[in-house]
Amino acid sequence: MPTPASMGSCNTLPIASQPTNISGAMSAQTDEPTDERLIQSTLAGDDEAFAELVRRHKRKVFGIAARFAPNDAELADICQEIFVKAYQKLKSFRGEAPFEHWVSRIAVHSCYDFLRATRHDRENVSLDAIEMEIGVQPNRNPQDASELLQWAMGKLSADERLVITLLELEERSVREIAALTGWSESNVKVRAFRGRQALKKILEAHHE
Repeated sequence: MPTPASMGSCNTLPIASQPTNISGAMSAQTDEPTDERLIQSTLAGDDEAFAELVRRHKRKVFGIAARFAPNDAELADICQEIFVKAYQKLKSFRGEAPFEHWVSRIAVHSCYDFLRATRHDRENVSLDAIEMEIGVQPNRNPQDASELLQWAMGKLSADERLVITLLELEERSVREIAALTGWSESNVKVRAFRGRQALKKILEAHHE
């Protein structure tokens, strides 16, 4: 699992980097500004306010993306893309839900796009290649359960893997997943059922 140290690039966004005065986002008191106030300051041109939003929510975004990124480099790329999208879409934030939920939804959609874009590559990776990469001996049986599951998950479709990861690994509810993805709750349940069935077949086929 990649470490938070690899997230340094998430702080580097393609926006103005010149020093700015965060006083527009900070109150005269010592209290930290709310996310809403930081958003207002960002929209007013204070990029340092957005940098504070990144620092504040980087761990949450990292936790979501780390479930799908196979290595540090791709994790950094996904996180970078998530915050760039958040910056670009900030004007559409209406405050109907907390900023954390809003940026989490962007993170889930970005991870879904990543899974769709890389599915072909993942399908062409054999279990033998995975075993060689992680140092599992060919005559070792059974295979490490965690690595075997990761390999099998890589064989699922993008939507199946997304739902199974959020439902089983992130332990999110069907309602939460529906809110994050924009799918209906019944659609989430169908994808979860299909994903579990597909995962079962993949694992059964491997053990034959």
